[in-house]
Amino acid sequence: DYPAPRAVLTGHDHEVVCVSVCAELGLVISGAKEGPCLVHTITGDLLRALEGTENCLYPRLISVSSEGHCIIYYERFFFSINGKLLAQMEINDSTR
Repeated sequence: DYPAPRAVLTGHDHEVVCVSVCAELGLVISGAKEGPCLVHTITGDLLRALEGTENCLYPRLISVSSEGHCIIYYERFFFSINGKLLAQMEINDSTR
């Protein structure tokens, strides 16, 4: 047996730059360059789009816990899965 994809996740207009999978909850959250983060089921159903503010165009990291907590890190902003701004900070060091 060869592994085969379960689903094709669609919806991004730009290249995907980060992805997090939570197998316990059956969720996949993906972030695209200059686009929203999308929440899909592992079977491919689009659940919602998480739009950042106009300052948040490039998600760098997504993390999802088995309890359903999601953190999306942009250049200076952290958002929860329901879109609430959790923190903002100035970083004077290069993180790339």
